[in-house]
Amino acid sequence: MVYDVIIIGAGSMGMAAGYHLAKAGKNVLMLDAFNPPHEEGSHHGETRIIRFAYGEGASYVPFVKRAGELWKELETLTDEALFLQTGVMNVGEETHPFIQNVKTSAKLYGLSLEQYSASEAMKKWPGLSLPENFVACFEPTAGVLRVEDCISAYKKLAIEAGATLHTNEKVQNIKAGDIVRVQTANTIYEAKHLVVTAGAWATELLQTMGITIPVTPTRKTFAWFEAEEQLYREDVFPAYCFEFADSMYYGFPSIDGTGLKLGRHDGGEAINPNDPLRPFDEQDAIDLENFIKRFMPQHGALKFGKTCKYSMTPDEDFIIDFLPEHRNIIIAAGFSGHGFKFSSAVGEVLADLTLNGKSKQDLSLFRLSRFKTD
Repeated sequence: MVYDVIIIGAGSMGMAAGYHLAKAGKNVLMLDAFNPPHEEGSHHGETRIIRFAYGEGASYVPFVKRAGELWKELETLTDEALFLQTGVMNVGEETHPFIQNVKTSAKLYGLSLEQYSASEAMKKWPGLSLPENFVACFEPTAGVLRVEDCISAYKKLAIEAGATLHTNEKVQNIKAGDIVRVQTANTIYEAKHLVVTAGAWATELLQTMGITIPVTPTRKTFAWFEAEEQLYREDVFPAYCFEFADSMYYGFPSIDGTGLKLGRHDGGEAINPNDPLRPFDEQDAIDLENFIKRFMPQHGALKFGKTCKYSMTPDEDFIIDFLPEHRNIIIAAGFSGHGFKFSSAVGEVLADLTLNGKSKQDLSLFRLSRFKTD
């Protein structure tokens, strides 16, 4: 049997793409080495921030706005509560490029954004402690996505639309051609089109075709802390991003009484995704504890920590593109720790590229060719 489309990696991006393609009437096979949602990708840990005034650059804003529309559509289609409007505050020195980008994005696209001085922010959110030279740019319409629920919702819709999902079936190699051949331990599958959304494993999969992409799997950590609910629960305290000259932290209010969640975005160590991740350790804890003691001093004890995998590009922008010389193979990879919020729209884009060879979204920032050297 020759499928219309095979998708390798049925996580956040792949599951959304599978739904959009199956809805369009295509015969779709989704393959995953695990059973999504699972803890081996970049989509576990209960929650992810979705923000629209984008500190990484205003060029992302139309894309993330479309993602927000599609998350709301997914809620309607599945009758699931996937988005929690906690608001998001971006904190740092006013002159920092990230804060400036947040303000520029809001101005260019008419997004709601409130700016507070350090003293004003601490009055509004008494759980905060900020230095005098910091500002907080608060986006009230932003918030939090429940990640495993998002993937489960797309999984349900994709299967209902006719997509086939094979779980716990790891792909071993890919052979390009007019008909693409995808080999697993069990069998060889064939398709007219291939979409690779394999997260940390995208690099090694493409190497089976002799193609190298600059995506580095990276170990990251995050943790939960006991919280004074009157100060930090989700209806009184927002999700947050703190940007410094040499580091960036992000986190969440206490949602459903789980405690304050905190992670560090920058840094991390390169890994082989096939090796077990080094467990959350004392050094990981010290780094996060130092942050939270300084800026949210009324927190409680560390509850527990977890690890996850980022897939980093050198410039931390995504890769969404056809492979060179293979217009029937599309790669979506290197989401660099800020991609989940986009995955609903990435799925739509991947379907559009497969069906029409183009997308309504401007993908120029994400071309693979930007890494080529003469």
